[in-house]
Amino acid sequence: MKGKLYLIPTTLGENEPLEVMPYSVKRVIEIVDHFIVENEKSARRFIKKITPKKSQPSLKIMKLDKYTEEIETRSYLNACDEGISVGLLSEAGVPAVADPGATIVKLAHEKGIQVVPLVGPSSILMAMMASGMNGQNFAFNGYLPIDKADRKRTIKELERLSKEKNQSQLFIETPYRNEKMFADLKSTLTPQTRLCIAADITLPEEYIKTFTVAEWKQQQPNLHKRPTIFIIHK
Repeated sequence: MKGKLYLIPTTLGENEPLEVMPYSVKRVIEIVDHFIVENEKSARRFIKKITPKKSQPSLKIMKLDKYTEEIETRSYLNACDEGISVGLLSEAGVPAVADPGATIVKLAHEKGIQVVPLVGPSSILMAMMASGMNGQNFAFNGYLPIDKADRKRTIKELERLSKEKNQSQLFIETPYRNEKMFADLKSTLTPQTRLCIAADITLPEEYIKTFTVAEWKQQQPNLHKRPTIFIIHK
């Protein structure tokens, strides 16, 4: 019998794991010794935090980030063929969503390996839940262009799609560029468009607010280096 691929969520910050995820995540980490991770140091820290008694030297860690060659990842699930289960661990939140882990999940399906997603915090879904916008029809767009002119054109296009499809549009930014993104949103979107800003989700300093762009122009939240989801709906 083949091993399974467990999709293991992690916290969105430095809070206690069992405050934001079910005990089933702890049980899986207790029985799995093979892990595919984005960053070995932070993954080991998370594993130690949720299962302090687990032997760290016994762990087999395989690295998966944007620099990992696909030919290298083809061997990452070989253990499953030998009946050994593997855990895919996200750097923050859930694996394979805005995360390089999707390539491993695809490989698991190709190899006939059972994929088991575990419950945990997803900043995308939690921001959508708390936004008050259309949760029946929404799209996640990842990162917008870095070039200012291209970024503003993309913002206008997302606003147009939102109006035409009655579709909430979600996107993210590198945390140290959040305030530039916020300034571009205020200067590009129409005053009536609603904008949700959801920062530090699940953390003590969590900040989630939805206002029209006109109302946002009267406010200046501190978003610098805070993981943030932006949502617009016209």
